[in-house]
Amino acid sequence: MSSKRRRKKARVPGLIITIILLLLVAEFVGLLAITKLLPVYLLFAVGIVFMTCVLLVAMLTGNFRKKVRFIIGAMLGVLLLAILLLGNLYVMSTYNTLNKISGVNTQTSQIGVYVLKDDSAQSIEDAKSYTFGTLSNLDTENTQAAVKQIEERTGQSVKTQEENGVTKLVDSLLDGSCDAIILNHAYLPVLEDMEGYADIEDKIRELDLLSVDVEIKTDDTASSDDTAKQTDPDNIIRLYISGIDTRGSEIINTRSDVNIIATINTDTKQMLLVSTPRDYFVPLSISNGVPDKLTHAGIYGIDVSMDTLGMLYDISLDDYFRVNFAGFIKIIDALGGVDVNSEEAFTAYTDSRYSYTKGINHLGGEAALAYARERYAFSDGDRARGRHQMEVISAVMQKALSPDILSHYTDVLAGIDGCFETNFSYDRLAELVRQQLTDSGSWNIVSYSVNGSGDTRQPYSMSANAYVMIPDQTTVDKAKELMQQVVDGEVVNLNE
Repeated sequence: MSSKRRRKKARVPGLIITIILLLLVAEFVGLLAITKLLPVYLLFAVGIVFMTCVLLVAMLTGNFRKKVRFIIGAMLGVLLLAILLLGNLYVMSTYNTLNKISGVNTQTSQIGVYVLKDDSAQSIEDAKSYTFGTLSNLDTENTQAAVKQIEERTGQSVKTQEENGVTKLVDSLLDGSCDAIILNHAYLPVLEDMEGYADIEDKIRELDLLSVDVEIKTDDTASSDDTAKQTDPDNIIRLYISGIDTRGSEIINTRSDVNIIATINTDTKQMLLVSTPRDYFVPLSISNGVPDKLTHAGIYGIDVSMDTLGMLYDISLDDYFRVNFAGFIKIIDALGGVDVNSEEAFTAYTDSRYSYTKGINHLGGEAALAYARERYAFSDGDRARGRHQMEVISAVMQKALSPDILSHYTDVLAGIDGCFETNFSYDRLAELVRQQLTDSGSWNIVSYSVNGSGDTRQPYSMSANAYVMIPDQTTVDKAKELMQQVVDGEVVNLNE
C-alpha cells in the first residue's frame, strides 16, 4: 500500500469523529435557537466554543498512526459527545415542559352526579329516568354543560328540578324529592364547612364525575379606576399566583387557598408579593355585588379570581400561575428543599409530624406544605398562613433563580409537568429567561399581607353563615401604594 493511501486511511477515524461531532453541534445550536431561551450573543458564543472544541478534536485525531495524540483527541471527542447528547436532552426537556405548562387558555371544572349511598344506580345510564336536582342561582353554565353531556350519553332529555342554594339542593336528595343531583365537585368541601353537613360524603355517592372545559376570559372592566386600567409598561408584570387545594395531579377549578399578586419590575429587579387571605369577604366579579369568601372565587374559574382581585385593588390582572398542592410538594423536593425563616417555634396543627424551630428551617416538600397551610397554631390565623405562604414562594423563587437549580434541573422539570400551568405564552416565558440570563443579578423580593377582622356572615356561595374576614381598607390602600411603587421603579419601603 502506498504511503499516500496509508495517510488517507489514517485520517478516516478522525474524520468520522469530526463529522459526528459537527452534526451534534449543529443540532444542539439549532435546538437552542428554536427554544429562544438564549440571547443571540450567547447563542453565538455557545456555537463558537463548541466549534473550537470540534476543531481541536479534528486536529488531534487527524492521524490514526499518531497514537498518543489520537487517544487524547478521541477521549476529548467522547467527552464532547456526552456533553452534546446531555445538552440536547436538557434543551428538549425544557422546551417540551415549558410548552406544556404555558399558553393555557382553557380551564376545567369537575361536575359530579350524586345519588344516595344505597342507590341501586351504578352509572349515569342506569339513572337516565331519574329526576336530577340542579342549582338555579350558582354555577349555572357548568351545570348546563353537564346536563348536555348526560343527555348525549343517555340519548334522551334529562328531567331537572331547580333548587336555590347548595344545602337546599343536597336536602332535596336526602329527603327524596329528587333522585340525583348535579353539583360542582368543588362545592363538597364548602358544604362540609356548614353546620350539619360535615359527614355529607358518608350519605351520598358519586355516580360520575364530568369534566367541563371552558375558555378563560378576563374582565377588562374589573377595575373601578380608569387610570389603573391603562396598559402597564413592558417591564411591568402583574401576576396572580394561585394555589389550589387538590392533592391529585390535575389542575381544576376549585377553592384557591393561596391568593398572591406578584407585581414585578424586570428593569429594577423588584418583586412585590401581596397576599390576600382566603376568607377575605369581598364581592366576586360574578356575584352582582354580593360578598363571598375570596377562596370561593376559584370554584367559578381562575378568571373570576383574577377579576375579583382586580376589583379589590383597582388593577387590571390578566396573567396567572396556578399550582396544586401535589405540584407544590414535587417542585420543592426537586429543588432539594428550601430554607424559610420562622418567626417562632410551633408544631403544625394540621399535620403533627412537622415541628419548626425559631429561625432558619430547611424544609422538604411535605414539610413546606404543612408550614404554608398552618393557621391554627397562631393567634392571627389566616394572616400567619399568608405570611408563611409568601415566605415559601419567595424561597422557591430565590432558589430557582440561583445557580443551584442546575444540579436539580431535570427533577424540577418533572415536578412542574402536570401540576403547574400559566397563561403566559411560551414566547413570553422565553423572553423572561433571556432577560434574566442577560442581566443576571439578584432580585429584591418583598412581601406584604393585607389584614382584616373576623366576623360571621353568609357568603354568596353558601346557604348558611360562616367565618369571614372583613377587609381592613387601610391595608388594602397600602398594598395599592406598594404596587405603584414597584411600577414607578421605586424601592419598596414597608416602613413608610
